[in-house]
Amino acid sequence: MPNFTKMAIKATFIKLLNEKPLNRITVKDIVEECGVNRNSFYYHFEDIPALLEEIVTEEADRIIAEYPSVDSIETCLNAALDFAGKNRRAIIHIYNSVNRAIYEQYLWKVCRHVVSVYSDGIFSGRDISEFDKEVLRGSYECECFGMVMRWMDSGMEDGMKERISRLCELRRGMVEEMTRRCSV
Repeated sequence: MPNFTKMAIKATFIKLLNEKPLNRITVKDIVEECGVNRNSFYYHFEDIPALLEEIVTEEADRIIAEYPSVDSIETCLNAALDFAGKNRRAIIHIYNSVNRAIYEQYLWKVCRHVVSVYSDGIFSGRDISEFDKEVLRGSYECECFGMVMRWMDSGMEDGMKERISRLCELRRGMVEEMTRRCSV
């Protein structure tokens, strides 16, 4: 059974985060906007960074659960971009805060999942060393992470989905060629 107080606190926090920077949001702001007392907040969360971490972890887990199989890296990255786009100001506020590492952990988790599931499909039935698999996975994880971080650094300007789509189009066949070269 879902905990409605906890859900309300999270929703209120995201609403406030879309309105103002993270360092200007207090527990008092959250509980007053939410209509609960401070004890309720502290019953569920140690502090605001713990609240933020739970929200971004749940979002990463949601995206991972929504995409148990990935036919392309583009599909799953677009899901992460959709969440960021819907909460643009909140994400920018997190990105520009001292708690930026929490968002980066979320992004790494999503990138690792996408690349791992996608590469498992590519590697299936091929005789490839674990070393080569890790080299390829690591390279693609870094590329996915780097693209999203660059987008964040640019202020989340429009056109990222188109860039990802174009990159995937330009790289079509390269993964297969690299795995062919890795075959033992």
